[in-house]
Amino acid sequence: MALLDYFLRKKDKPATTASKAKERLQIIVAHERNSRNKQPDYLPQLTEDILAVLRKYIKVSDESFSINLDNKDGNLNVLELNIELHDEQGKG
Repeated sequence: MALLDYFLRKKDKPATTASKAKERLQIIVAHERNSRNKQPDYLPQLTEDILAVLRKYIKVSDESFSINLDNKDGNLNVLELNIELHDEQGKG
């Protein structure tokens, strides 16, 4: 009986391993999609372009500038731009 169980387990094992591998792959793909959605590829270039335009008109340092992209309700993206402006009148 044990010998028969041994051979039957071998046949069931690859199917179990394949289904586990499929589940793991689905988790990895979902994680990659989720992380890709958090920050699009164009966001660093967009940040540099916005900074370049702002620097034509006001003094902006990299530390006083932040940009975030949030995904609301799965279909609405919100671009949040925070700039710390310093009062130039008090100087000089």
